[in-house]
Amino acid sequence: MLLNKESKKGLLLAILGTVFFSTSPIFTRMVHDIPSQEIAFFRMFLGSLFIFITAKIYKTNLKLAKDDVLKFTAYGIITALHFLFYIKSVMYTTIAHSLSLVYTAPIMITLLSGIILKEKIPKKKYIGIFVVILGIIVLAGFEPLLTKKMILGDVFALLSALCLALYSLAGRRERDSYPLLKYVFWVYFISAIFLFILSAKNFILPMNFNQWLPLILLGLLPTTLGHTLYNAGIRYIHPTYANLISTQEVTGGIILGIILLKEIPSLNSIIGIIIMFLGLYSVLSDVK
Repeated sequence: MLLNKESKKGLLLAILGTVFFSTSPIFTRMVHDIPSQEIAFFRMFLGSLFIFITAKIYKTNLKLAKDDVLKFTAYGIITALHFLFYIKSVMYTTIAHSLSLVYTAPIMITLLSGIILKEKIPKKKYIGIFVVILGIIVLAGFEPLLTKKMILGDVFALLSALCLALYSLAGRRERDSYPLLKYVFWVYFISAIFLFILSAKNFILPMNFNQWLPLILLGLLPTTLGHTLYNAGIRYIHPTYANLISTQEVTGGIILGIILLKEIPSLNSIIGIIIMFLGLYSVLSDVK
């Protein structure tokens, strides 16, 4: 396929972001005896701290105008809810279920971007999106050991998907208004403030290396690198395409789950992943 320079850049950034995304469920599972909202707080706070350091190195002006505070507060809360619901889903259901249901977001993004941003994609792409979603349904929909706890985790994953769709649209909408580091710093930092308020009542300060290490890695790899590269990618390509690429966090997360947690996926999970790849290829095969 022939891609213009911006499309190549956007696809590459989204792919790199997805590689770092894939580490998220593993590090989340490695954190012990800390509430979900507090894990999310540390993830976003440390992510904003790493971005702050990077911005200072590159001499990026992070000052936020008063008129922008309300808007970024909304973006930050949406982001906080995405991560909070996602972390809760990982704690209640399997990695395969959590990641696959979170990535029903592409269809939400496609519909909302057409309505809100007036950015529509070719109608033929809807077939590929449907195939990706079908793969997700196959992966998650035939669970022989489905429990009430897993159903609750699945609900949290769907709520996370909706917030991810809104988060993606915000990043696309503001691509020309703010430098990348300034945009993600305030989104992450305000998200951290909101999450701290939610977790303050029963706040548990991490006390040992085994708690701090996965929290630091959550802030650095899937957040500072993964989500920042994702936000960079949607500045160059339609957010639906970037989010469809990021669905392969499912594949990466499951592979890491096999290696590190011995969480073996079922046959339908493997079939679902193959179907997702086919749908992804059909959508991205002729992106201009």
